[in-house]
Amino acid sequence: MMPSRVTLVDVGPRDGLQNEKEPVATAHKVELVQRLQAAGLREIEVTSFVSPKWVPQMADNAQVMAGIARAPGVRYSVLTPNMKGLEAALASRPDEIVVFGAATEAFSQRNINCSIAESIERFAPVVAAAREAGIKVRGAISCALGCPYQGEVSADEVEHVVRLMKGIGVHHVGVADTIGVGTPRKVQAALERALEHFPLAEVSGHFHDTYGQALANIYACLEIGVHTFDASVAGLGGCPYAKGATGNVATEDVVFMLQGLGIDTGVDLDALVDAGEFISAQLGRPPVSRVGRALLAKRGKVFV
Repeated sequence: MMPSRVTLVDVGPRDGLQNEKEPVATAHKVELVQRLQAAGLREIEVTSFVSPKWVPQMADNAQVMAGIARAPGVRYSVLTPNMKGLEAALASRPDEIVVFGAATEAFSQRNINCSIAESIERFAPVVAAAREAGIKVRGAISCALGCPYQGEVSADEVEHVVRLMKGIGVHHVGVADTIGVGTPRKVQAALERALEHFPLAEVSGHFHDTYGQALANIYACLEIGVHTFDASVAGLGGCPYAKGATGNVATEDVVFMLQGLGIDTGVDLDALVDAGEFISAQLGRPPVSRVGRALLAKRGKVFV
């Protein structure tokens, strides 16, 4: 069932940068998006329309969206957790919006201060309004493979939220290993539950590499036919709930593995490495991506 082509959604500009403590210049965020699309990425999560009080790094959301020279065939998505966020986002003409729930009550309460059921109630009008505006809606399920407060998460719990997401009209569901504790068989079990309710093209995986399992988990998804994955250029990102978390799986590492498997991504790996080097330089640190560092070293780049 191995797919011949994989779609990668680069979440670096949003999920990757949102936890950065120091402000990242709007111009640098815009250039990162430009570099990613130039490298062949056709799905880019650009920013989030949330309160700057809670996520100050995303306060320039409208400016970033306005600054992008949009390329044909590229889908630009934004996170919109509530109606206020959606209303602000609509003016920026996103191609897709993202709403996010949690697989456990414990994480939902601590992350967004409400129950899973209450979160779905909040999302329902957002989804309806986005659909009415002709915008695709992606639902992300956090902590689907493990929770920092509850611990183990069952496939039944994941399926429960998948059903709720489908019930409010979400087009696509993403199963996210937010703290990076998932392993291949558990990942397959969770994704198989999602596939009972959504078509193969509308199910994706989102894996953090905290325990070094992200590439193995992506391979496990490929084995059951899943062919859409989130990844973050240069391994940008991190999880404040898991000590030592290394963030999202690096897009460069995923592309290298897929190339080795003969699976097409449409991504120019050298250009992607350049994009990772660019944003890492703006952040004052080397790329987390092992492939990025290896290819830069071959070019003579020295990392201390």
